[in-house]
Amino acid sequence: MPLKIISWNVNGFRAVLKKGFSDWLRIERPDVLCLQETKIDEGTIPPESREIAGMESHWSCGARKGYSGVATYTRIKPAKIARGFGLGEEFDREGRILITEFEKFDLLNIYFPNGQKDEERLRYKLAFYDATLEYCENRRREGRELVICGDLNTAHDEIDLARPKDNENVSGFLRIERDWMDKFGAHGYLDTFRKLHPGKAGAYTWWSMRTAARARNVGWRLDYFYVTPGLMPKVEASEIMSGVEGSDHCPIVMEIDL
Repeated sequence: MPLKIISWNVNGFRAVLKKGFSDWLRIERPDVLCLQETKIDEGTIPPESREIAGMESHWSCGARKGYSGVATYTRIKPAKIARGFGLGEEFDREGRILITEFEKFDLLNIYFPNGQKDEERLRYKLAFYDATLEYCENRRREGRELVICGDLNTAHDEIDLARPKDNENVSGFLRIERDWMDKFGAHGYLDTFRKLHPGKAGAYTWWSMRTAARARNVGWRLDYFYVTPGLMPKVEASEIMSGVEGSDHCPIVMEIDL
């Protein structure tokens, strides 16, 4: 049986709990579930939510309350857990990183920064990107295979958003952000969805809630599963779960035969 991994930016864990999250998780039964933008503090996680459907959970919460945050639910006991890259406190303090080390691969659950606020925040986003690449390269040199998933907050190519020309000067589709994604790919990290669906248009994972964009499918593909080259032949499926509601993002799912 292939390993089923789901990634989902829930835009608030408490909010998604009220929209049937626990029942959805019991029905989907992934082996691992990675959540981003949980917006919850360690001390306020509902006790009944720490374990759902036989899955244990691990959390990384930011220093700023109600902001950012990631969580990983898993049926497989991790050998090791890290809540940051260890490359600088500035990258680890916002609760954006949760790394679970399994026998055959490391799973990086990351909520990448949004650069739309101002130039300083865009610089932080690009520095965070570079720290991600540095960490991944360090682990690969140690012989580890990697799965990197989460909300990258950038649509890579024109096919990855509905209105590319209108957004050329918007963070999330700036050339400098897309150049980093090109660089990430040039180092061998593979976008599993695009490898399996090279020409598929209209495949998005985020829609603005302000403009009823989801009903019209005016969206962006911001959420990804990347793998190192040694894992790509084992990837059996990489799909977008566009029918799942509860957030401005929908989940994505990858099945990998390990």
